[in-house]
Amino acid sequence: MDGPPTGRDGQCRGLLVFGIKDGNLDDVDLSGVNVAMAYMAPSNISAGNLKLGIVVDEGASDEQRNALERIFKGDEGGVFGEFVPLVGDWLGVERAAVSFSDGEEPSAKIGDTAVTFEAFKGPDGKPTTASNAAFGFAPTFRLGQSAGSSGFFGESFEANYGEAAEFEYTS
Repeated sequence: MDGPPTGRDGQCRGLLVFGIKDGNLDDVDLSGVNVAMAYMAPSNISAGNLKLGIVVDEGASDEQRNALERIFKGDEGGVFGEFVPLVGDWLGVERAAVSFSDGEEPSAKIGDTAVTFEAFKGPDGKPTTASNAAFGFAPTFRLGQSAGSSGFFGESFEANYGEAAEFEYTS
């Protein structure tokens, strides 16, 4: 999963949405907070020079916003810390309403951007999954198509591919 991007201009743009069920950083409770991470990869991911930024739900407190920036920027280590050497430009934090519904085919709304996910199905009708991916957040995740458009951090794109999974983050 580290091949050259197939997006416009040979670049990959995406939006990842995280619904935090339960968690904290230090004394800051992050349970129930939704956050989206926008990214742009000018080449394959391992080549680096990624642009990353997050959109934190407008209902989150300033303490939650700051904690999430520390996590997603990689300051707290863990999976996001592993991306630090690949990031060329941290775009910062935007605020917008972020809602998320999970399940087999999750959907999200970030500001005016609505994103849907429809899992690819195998011959047996079960969702198609991938595992052991070089840049996957979860050990196994569902593959599918996504629809929606985004315009965060000056990057706009139409969604066409999606992945969905639950995972546990610890630093």
